[in-house]
Amino acid sequence: MIIKVFSEKLTSGRAAAAQAAETIQRAIGNSGKARMVAASAASQFEFLDALTSTQGLDWHRVELFHLDEFIGLPMTHPASFCRFLQEHLISKTEITNTHLLNGEEIPAEVIARASKAISEAPIDVAFVGIGENGHLAFNDPPADFETEEPYIIVNLDEACRRQQVGEGWFKDLDTVPRQAISMSVRQVLKAREIIAVVPDTRKAEAIKACFGGKITSMAPSSILRTHPNATIYLVKDSAALLTPQTLAEFAASA
Repeated sequence: MIIKVFSEKLTSGRAAAAQAAETIQRAIGNSGKARMVAASAASQFEFLDALTSTQGLDWHRVELFHLDEFIGLPMTHPASFCRFLQEHLISKTEITNTHLLNGEEIPAEVIARASKAISEAPIDVAFVGIGENGHLAFNDPPADFETEEPYIIVNLDEACRRQQVGEGWFKDLDTVPRQAISMSVRQVLKAREIIAVVPDTRKAEAIKACFGGKITSMAPSSILRTHPNATIYLVKDSAALLTPQTLAEFAASA
């Protein structure tokens, strides 16, 4: 795993997008298509804006998988991750091969369909964020590090739900769903490459827990340290609580 630290989120997002574009192009060149997973969060705005502005990517050859979605939330809701992907990725490109998780459908059916599709071939690259509680996808602490199921139903803890309110997706805690469909931790780790974009000051405590402490299910994204090809894009504020020794260990600053 590599950690890269930038001065601010625009520069970080552009650098992450450049790496992502190179990975997508390489996958298309090697196999004729690229299979990718995309996160849906406020932390991804700059990254996705830069990625969708990249010239020369053949989006017709990209197959898109959904990372997570609230159970019971319609696609028209402002907080719907389906809607987020449609607005910030799909509508800006020529991606037509998508596997979105419909929060209004029967969860078991959604999971069965998405699990079958994602298991057909390796994922070339997964774009993820890290939650204020350290979650990876919607795998809140204590995260399940063992299940081999590609997608699972998870209970959202209060810290996760409060983050959704704080980011402006919901008006109050009572309106945030208590369950979601999430890609499992082991499925995320099966991606050949992982790019995590974490630009916010409010994530500093989670970053410290995940990369400055032990690998533990109580800091779910700490598991990224076991992946051979993961890059974590931080800014000075989100990396503020990491020690110089930790940054040096992970081949630090850019």
